[in-house]
Order: sequence, then structure tokens, then C-alpha cells
Amino acid sequence: MATQRLALIWRYLKPHRRVLAQGAAVLVVVNLLSVSIPLLVRQVIDDLQDGFTLSDVLRQALLIVVLATVMGGMRLWSRMLVFGVGRQVEADLKQQIFDHLLKQEPGWVQTTGSGEVISRATSDVENVRRLLGFAVLSLTNTALAYALTLPAMLAIDPLLSLAAVGLYPLMLMVVRLFGGRMMRQQRRQQEALASLSDLVQEDLSGISAIKIYGQESTEQAAFASRNRIYRDAALGLARTRSTLFPLLEGISSLSLLLLLALGSGQLESGRLTIGDLVALILYVERLVFPTALLGFTLNTFQTGQVSLERVEELLARRPRIQSPAQPKSPAPEGRGFLQARGLTVQYPGAPRPALLDVSFSVQPGELVAVVGPVGCGKTTLARALGRMVEVEPGQLFLDGVDITDLELEQLRRRVALVPQEGYLFTATLADNLRYGEPEASMAEVERVAAQARLAGDIKGFPDGYQTLVGERGITLSGGQRQRTALGRALLVDAPLLVLDDALASVDNTTAAEILRSVRQETRRRQQGRTILMISHQLSAAAGADRVLVLDNGRLVQQGRHQDLLAAGGTYRRLWDREQADQQLQGVAGGTPGV
Repeated sequence: MATQRLALIWRYLKPHRRVLAQGAAVLVVVNLLSVSIPLLVRQVIDDLQDGFTLSDVLRQALLIVVLATVMGGMRLWSRMLVFGVGRQVEADLKQQIFDHLLKQEPGWVQTTGSGEVISRATSDVENVRRLLGFAVLSLTNTALAYALTLPAMLAIDPLLSLAAVGLYPLMLMVVRLFGGRMMRQQRRQQEALASLSDLVQEDLSGISAIKIYGQESTEQAAFASRNRIYRDAALGLARTRSTLFPLLEGISSLSLLLLLALGSGQLESGRLTIGDLVALILYVERLVFPTALLGFTLNTFQTGQVSLERVEELLARRPRIQSPAQPKSPAPEGRGFLQARGLTVQYPGAPRPALLDVSFSVQPGELVAVVGPVGCGKTTLARALGRMVEVEPGQLFLDGVDITDLELEQLRRRVALVPQEGYLFTATLADNLRYGEPEASMAEVERVAAQARLAGDIKGFPDGYQTLVGERGITLSGGQRQRTALGRALLVDAPLLVLDDALASVDNTTAAEILRSVRQETRRRQQGRTILMISHQLSAAAGADRVLVLDNGRLVQQGRHQDLLAAGGTYRRLWDREQADQQLQGVAGGTPGV
């Protein structure tokens, strides 16, 4: 297992091995200089005992200053090289994860949870960066420090050297003990801060609901509670740090006192010079920081390994919906001829299929409505057409080509899917409208806005098409958001337009005008466009060329509105229920006091 983890780490470091080799070489030079400086100091002090002149002392001091300056510069260089590798890996990994996430099917992201995915893409990647930058640099530096410093100390006096560093394992144990606690406390503090930020973001997004229901005091209490959790976590971390660092200083001081106590006896006996003792003191002080840092490094190394495995697990996840290995070209002259042959879709873990043996065909230029009771499979059909859910080969065909044989990008350029909750980005109205065609001209944007009956609303906005719609389009009404999403789809000019209850927030008159405008525009340009309108409003579906009726995942009826009414069955039952609901609403709206 350890070998596999090291191999995984090396796989990330291998592309940067030249830079790492340079950094390691610079660290060797730094540690050699660090070992040589105390020896020069020893020589100066011992020479002073022998009557060294002031000019000789200044010359030696200048040499020490030059070496210390060079050492500091080279240490900075080594840090830039190795830390730069960590930062480069972090940037590459974030890009790789982002590209990988965009390939996943929406259902996986929704079931996994965006919080978990974001955690792996941010905090775990940050831990990997520390592993490949800080941990690698620290471990290399500590190994070189001990490998070069201990022999120099032992050459001066083995007994004093071993006595001085004998307390360092205790320092390492203390750091390991407190380091794990600090990491847990820091994680709790980050989680508490994230929870606090989530509440602020949610409350700012839902400020209208808070005002309407007078829940300011409730939200204040919720914020105060989470704020206390964050405060306690921060104080706990501060207490641990305040305890750890004095302990490390105390152990370091004990080591120094032990060296001075034993060294004084060696000085009296003449077995040790003052220069030797000063050199040993400098060496002992030099090993304090790498030893203390080693505990943090090991904790960082372990945490980074776990995060690296979590990132690898995310990257290893293959999307269920992929482009075929040998895709077919779409029909060049096709204009939206749609066929379903025994279409069956079942979600993972679901007790029964959402769609079962559904077969129909839609001719180019037709407007076909899909209706049915709640949960009958209407939205699943819409998602299947854009392969947002997996579809078995041989069941759905667009212009005579199996949609599973088309590249996903090609398919989604030919199927414009407008969901009921069209997502709008925090950008201008114009940018949201041209999202599918970023290079579209302003004239084209205005054209589709007029088709979606949005142009009149935009004229009333102070900044017109440059109006910022806010997060998720919160500054717009439900109908305006839907019409913006529709305009975005119209700009793509796909042969098949699928409206998944995309006009639910628009009144029937406006919805009819939009559909009429879309059909007139495509006919004027001599380009047919097939429209599949999924709706729970049968009054809107009544004007369609044909109606498909779904019930419990099956296609139970299809035909024209009047024919279906005459035939009775599911469609007639749904129509009568809708008419009765409208009559009740009309009575309720016109009755005084109600």
C-alpha cells in the first residue's frame, strides 16, 4: 500500500523531475554552506584566542556575511523551485478536475452533492499541493540537514553532540501529538467558516422571503449560533498553538542548557575549545527548526496522501454517458425528424422504468405536445432526447441517425432543450441569451428576444440588454427567466426544440404568441424546426399539431386534440379535470369575500 502511494506521488512529480532535481541540488549547496558557516565561526573565535588581528577578524566576518547572504538567496531559490512545482500541479489538477466534471452526467452531480465535489476540487487539491510542495521540500531539507550536520557535530565531540540532540525525539513526539490535534481543529474551523458563509449566501439570496415572513430574528439567531461554533473552533486552535510553541521552545532551551552544562566541563579539561562549543551551539540551533517542522510535515504528508487518493477516485469516475468511440455524422439536411422505437429508461435504483416501450415519430416542422399526469415520464423523455439520461442504442433516432451514435456535442447542437427551471448565470441579459452562441451579434440577440416575447420587458430595464440578472436570475420574474432560457435555445437554431414545461410561468396568450412566432420565423427562413412541447397545461397543448399522452411511463394515446377528446381515456380525464379547476378558480376569484 505504501509503495502504491509513493508511486502515485511520483506520477505527479515525474513531469517536473528536472525542476525538482534543480531544487534538490540547490538545497544540497544551502546545507553545505549552513554546515561550513559554524566552522568558520569556530575558527575565528579560536584564532582570537591566539592573538588574531582585527583586520583578520573583519576579513573572516565579511566572508561569513557573504556566505550567509548566498545561503539565504539560494534557500529562497530552492523554495521557489519546489513550491513552484506544487503550485503548477495544483493549477493543472484543478483544470483537470474541472474538465472531468463537465463530462459527467447531471444525475451523478446531483446525487453526489455539489458540496462533496467542491470539497475534493478545492480543499483536497490544496492538501495535494502542500504534499507535493511543502512536504517534499521539508522532508528533503530535514534529511540533508541531519545528514550533513550530525557528522560535523560528531567530529567535534560525539558525547556532547548525542546529549544535545537526545531531546529532539521528544520534540518530534510533541509536534506529532499536537500537530494532529491542530489539523483536526483547523478543519473544524474551516467547516464552521464554510457553514457561516453558506448561511450568509443563502440569506442574501432569500432576503425577500425573510422580509415577507418577518424572520429576521430567526436568521439572526441562526447566524449567532454558527458564529459561536466558529469562535469556539478558532479559540481551540489558538489555545493549541499557544501551548505547542512554548513547549517546543522549552525543549530547545533544555537541549541548549544541557549542552552548556556538559560543555563547560569539557572546556575546563581542555578537551574542547570555546570555538568548538560555539559551533556546537550553532549546529544544535540549526537542527531545532527542521526537527519541529518534521512533525507538521509528516501530518501534512499523511493528509496529502489521503486527499490525493480522494482526487484520484474522483478522476477515475467514468461518465455513464459518453460519445461513441466511432461516432457517425449527423444528417446534413435533417431538420428534426424524430423517432422513438420501444424507448425504455430506468433510473439506477428505481423500482420500475420511468419510460417503458414508448414508440412514436414526429415529422420535421411539426409541433407536438406531450402531456400526462405528474410522474408519467414527460421530463424523462425530454432528458432522454438530449442524452441527459442514458438511452440504450436503437431506441431514439434524430433524422434517421441513432442518437447514441452521435457525438454528444453534435447531438446537443441539434437538440435545444429548455427545462422548466432555466438556469441563468450571473451576467448580463445579452450574455445569458448568447450563452449557446457566444459570438452571436447583438442583432441576433435582439431577434430571439423578440421571438421569446422578452424584448418589451427588456425595454423597461434601466440598462436594457446590459442588465445584470443576478445570481440564478433572481432579479427577473419566473416568466422572464423562462423566456430568457427560451431565447437562448432559439439562438442556437437547433432542428429540434424541446420545451420541458418551459412556458409554465407564462400566460396562455403569451405562450401561444411565442410558439406562433417561432414557427413563423422558421418558415420565413425556409428552415423547418420540430417542436416537442412538454406541458401539464392541456389548454396550451390543444393548439399543437398532435398530442402524445403518457401515463405511468407508457404512451397510452396520441392524436389531435379533438380526436382525443372524442376518444375519452386518460386525455379526456385530464382535460375535464383542468376545465373543472379553471371553473373553480374563476368562481373563487369572482366571489366577494373569498
